[in-house]
Amino acid sequence: MDVTLVGITGGSCAGKTTLAEGLAARLGDHLTILQFDHYYHDHGHLPVGERALVNYDHPDSLDERLFVAHLDELAVGSAVEAPVYDFATHRRTSTTDTVGPNPVVAVDGILLLAFPAVRQRLDLVVYVDAPAEVRLERRVVRDVAERSRTEAGVRAQFAATVAPMHERWVAPFVHEADLVLDGLAHPEQAVEAVLGRLPKPVGR
Repeated sequence: MDVTLVGITGGSCAGKTTLAEGLAARLGDHLTILQFDHYYHDHGHLPVGERALVNYDHPDSLDERLFVAHLDELAVGSAVEAPVYDFATHRRTSTTDTVGPNPVVAVDGILLLAFPAVRQRLDLVVYVDAPAEVRLERRVVRDVAERSRTEAGVRAQFAATVAPMHERWVAPFVHEADLVLDGLAHPEQAVEAVLGRLPKPVGR
């Protein structure tokens, strides 16, 4: 099986997951999604109150070794057992998620380009760009609804770590992307732009 690894990166809540899901809707079972967010290190060794203080926007927070190993497996057409991360407790769960194999793997993550070993394995890199104020408001909505956060806590975390880490580990790597998309544009436009860069035919 010929496999294309498509990295989808950009700031927090820029529209990466929306793009990945839009591609999945178009390509169906020809595409699978691998989320870098689920490769956070487990913090069960820390008291509950201290887990929220970890800088989850720094590359050190992620399990690069396991992630790269899984990319290599997917690239040769093998399925992987990806970890499932509980964002409410800051811990990996005891279950895993079977990912792949499929002709296209959408690799979704803020910090993809901060790891040279990850970048080298991606066949196409898409950077989704959106203003900080838009990303913050989207993050408030998402984290309150899906991650058991408070609005005040989300805004505090964004100011303390998300925004500064974006400037250090995300934005400077935009020049390494093969395609830069507007996170404010209609999602279908972004999907079409990516589909136009994939090998043909891929379930189309």
